[in-house]
Amino acid sequence: MKLCILLVFGTLIVLVNGMPPISRDYNTHCRCPQVESRIIPPDNLKSIKLVPEGPHCPETEVIAGLVSGEKVCLNPKSSWVKKLIHYVLEKQLHQQGVAVPKNRA
Repeated sequence: MKLCILLVFGTLIVLVNGMPPISRDYNTHCRCPQVESRIIPPDNLKSIKLVPEGPHCPETEVIAGLVSGEKVCLNPKSSWVKKLIHYVLEKQLHQQGVAVPKNRA
């Protein structure tokens, strides 16, 4: 009986140690099941969030926050979105004092 209890506890410890951390920000799936390619006027954009590819999703995700409060997932393969990403990254690096090479997208 003691051996059974030790075996169960040992198995539980192994399972708990092998589990990924649980937190509010941990996401196991893509945030953008659907993406849009429509051009959004710059006046309507409030924020841009880039979520790099990783174990949660094989694709880079681009989430645009609109002035209306709506969030839209943009197609990262669309040419205008590529230019937008380059502009945002260039602006961030420029603020840090790092030069960015020109992208020929």
